[in-house]
Amino acid sequence: MAEHIIELQNVTKYFDDNLVIDNVSFYVNRGEFITFLGPSGCGKTTTLRMIAGFDLPTSGKILLNGKDISLLPPNKRPVNTVFQRYALFPHLNVFENIAFGLKCKRVTNTYRNDKGEEYVRREKLTKKEIADKVKKALELVDLEGFEKRSISTLSGGQQQRIAIARAIVNEPEILLLDEPLGALDLKMRKEMQIELKEIHKRLGITFIYVTHDQEEALTMSDTIVVMSDGIVQQIGTPTSIYNEPANTFVADFIGESNIFNGKMVGARKVRFCGKDFPCVDDFEQNETVDVVVRPEDITMCAPEKGMLAGEVISVVFKGIHYEITVQVGKYEIVVSSTESRKEGEKIGLTVAPDGIHLMKPKYTTNLFDGVITKRNTVKFADGEFECDVTRLYPGSRLDDEDYLITADGQKLDLTDTEVRVEVLPEDITISDDAEAGGTTGHIISIIYKGDHYRLIVRTEEEEEDFVIPTDDLWNENDLVSVVIPKEKIRLSLKHTEEKKR
Repeated sequence: MAEHIIELQNVTKYFDDNLVIDNVSFYVNRGEFITFLGPSGCGKTTTLRMIAGFDLPTSGKILLNGKDISLLPPNKRPVNTVFQRYALFPHLNVFENIAFGLKCKRVTNTYRNDKGEEYVRREKLTKKEIADKVKKALELVDLEGFEKRSISTLSGGQQQRIAIARAIVNEPEILLLDEPLGALDLKMRKEMQIELKEIHKRLGITFIYVTHDQEEALTMSDTIVVMSDGIVQQIGTPTSIYNEPANTFVADFIGESNIFNGKMVGARKVRFCGKDFPCVDDFEQNETVDVVVRPEDITMCAPEKGMLAGEVISVVFKGIHYEITVQVGKYEIVVSSTESRKEGEKIGLTVAPDGIHLMKPKYTTNLFDGVITKRNTVKFADGEFECDVTRLYPGSRLDDEDYLITADGQKLDLTDTEVRVEVLPEDITISDDAEAGGTTGHIISIIYKGDHYRLIVRTEEEEEDFVIPTDDLWNENDLVSVVIPKEKIRLSLKHTEEKKR
């Protein structure tokens, strides 16, 4: 079995009152190239910094070789970090930059005196030892003979290699890389992806890499940890994560995907886009599912031979393939093919059963904890909404003073009554008028599902999430108000005791 060099156990991190990492657990095998992948703000760099010791977890443990290092300072950990901006010293040449840490390093040497007794000393490295280590590090990054070069004369790719050489010269057990290719142009970035993978093979140490670039992660990694919102969404090999995404976020974030709402209509048979398709995944009859079909798994054919038929509305050349968008009824389907088609052309589409990936929907309804106010409204998710409190008690009504009268004649004051609030996604709309709804929030996620967009709107203070389908295209980070009709808010009692008058 592979040996775990790093393990995170239920790690949570707050910055002030902001939850950044939410109960994360995973391990890293010795010698592995593992990548933390996710959008900006997902917590991947914070996770890396906690492994490095620059940030400390609020709770949970970080183990190194089975020992708890959660509170160990960075200089006591056998790790080195390569940053996006490299942090090289411009006034020092290449040799001096790489040797900087070695000159500060102390090693324990064992000696024997005239009486044969052993004793130890903490000593600096000799000049020859430093020169030998710098030379070896430069050989590993293919920059032999650059010792006397000024940093200002190096290209971005060369500076990045010097930063790596400076990190590995201290012979760390783990090399941490925080988006080290972010400052490079596209061509250089692709070259350095291959170079980094080769360096990893030559060194044989553990690489922990952070990026938001899916191609980088797929190209270089042995294992990918996909993160979103401070939570690990999926861990697996590049192949397994691409071919078997755990949820619609992973499917949408890793590569291109067609995502649809579907329903099981039989044994290994799913209905989406208005048609029934054989598939390899099996769920309960009539169960609602998310359907993911990769563009390259769709084959074009004559209209009469296709499972679906539609009209080409867009053709984009992507260098090695064409991205073809087809309008099939109200649905837009993206096809990836080395063959082109013309806009306006009628074509058919087919999908093999193993090209259809099904998963349980993560979001089916919106649930919140709420409180009834003295105005018989309900407060939840940083806002206050009109509601029908008589739904809490079948057969009840409100009297002239707005007290609730139950079916058996009891008079209740519902003020401060705790309730559960449920709202179906399709019963919510959003507006750019901040005063239009009961609360406001920012759009934090947008996923296109063939004929509509699925948005997640997060409120600012309590950070409650609303899942909302819409036909309109919005932008991430847009501030919107959440509008819910009174009759669409479903209430249930959280506790059975109410204040009686």
